[in-house]
Amino acid sequence: MGFSVHRDNMKTEILSGLTTFTSMVYILALLPAMTAPLASIGFPVDSVFTATILATIVGTLLMAFLAKRPFGQAPGLTLNIFFIETVCLSLGYPWQFALTAVLIEGLLFVMLCLSNLRKTIFEMVPASLKYAIAAGIGFFIAMLGFKNSGLLADGTVFNHLDTLATPSSMLFALGLILTSIFSILRIKGGLLLSIILITLLGIPFGLTTMPHDIFSMPVSPAPLFCQFSWDFLLMPDLWVCVLIMLFFDVFDSLGTIVGTMACSGLIRKNGRIPHMTTIMLSDALATVAGACLGCSTVTTYAESATGFAEGGRTGVSAFVVVLCFTASLFLAPLFLAIPAAATAPVMVVAGLYLFGAVRHISLADPKEALPVFVTILLMPVTGSITDGIMAGLLSYVILSFLSDLLKRRKTSTVEEDLQTHSSQSS
Repeated sequence: MGFSVHRDNMKTEILSGLTTFTSMVYILALLPAMTAPLASIGFPVDSVFTATILATIVGTLLMAFLAKRPFGQAPGLTLNIFFIETVCLSLGYPWQFALTAVLIEGLLFVMLCLSNLRKTIFEMVPASLKYAIAAGIGFFIAMLGFKNSGLLADGTVFNHLDTLATPSSMLFALGLILTSIFSILRIKGGLLLSIILITLLGIPFGLTTMPHDIFSMPVSPAPLFCQFSWDFLLMPDLWVCVLIMLFFDVFDSLGTIVGTMACSGLIRKNGRIPHMTTIMLSDALATVAGACLGCSTVTTYAESATGFAEGGRTGVSAFVVVLCFTASLFLAPLFLAIPAAATAPVMVVAGLYLFGAVRHISLADPKEALPVFVTILLMPVTGSITDGIMAGLLSYVILSFLSDLLKRRKTSTVEEDLQTHSSQSS
């Protein structure tokens, strides 16, 4: 799992894994709720909870043993919305159609990771944008924290002041103070300690509802297992869905991985990231496994930044996440009792940790400064890591092309003037 007794600290890795888990566990309550509308078309909603945990375990195990990095993986929210709202409800295709598209997208992603094209995509991102991605994801995660706390309404709009004096908002503010103090004092496990304290304080406020039964038996995921149909392969809409999923999966994962590792000092001087191939391959294989288990696209979670902020650097942290999700198969009521007000402050502090990557960015050259600004701005505003990356890359390419074109014209004009002056002199 990449752990070295001379370089790494076991206690730090364990705390990192626990922090990442508590930041991700909300997905277990959210995904079954999101898939509820599909019950009308025969989707086995009762099996989603178990399938989500199994897909998360498989994906994060790949990160632990193949990539040896502290990333957590689970079905992604953006692509889950595309899976449900667009493919199944808007277009009216059966859920087996959507799962077939996820499987093919995952297989294409695997092929991409094993080819030189992945290296080309990674290396086409300039160093300044790699650090801008980290800063942008920092704002993105912090915004999610504020939104989960109830302080943000739609998009990036703050609620009116008279609605902020709620138990959730007050506990969030207290949690933000605690995580800040723990971070300043460099207390190991401070982020996890803050989550525990706010969860306990949430009991008298009615935010933390203690479950009647701590143990629960998981529902069988069998109704979702390998529900593919090859009859869909001849349908053009399937391949459109596959390409859309592949696009979002590649750039969402790339942005999270590059951004998180950039601010952790794990990018080499030549701009390369150690184990990048195995990290991306783990993500791709997790999507294939998730499709077989009946889940939407599995992706690397930006919430992994909370574990990085705790100091996690190896696959041990990811393995701790796996153990926690395995326990949640039988202890789901206990873990789902953690309120959003407890995890939201940690996400804000993790956002600050990622934003620290701006110290590596030079804004002296406008050609690089504007794409950096666009990348950082659009991630939280649009609520999409992919949109921010694409806007930054496009603006960088356009500005570089125009800049080079103007330089060539200026150079040619100077040369023509020199030739004219030389001919007149002679």
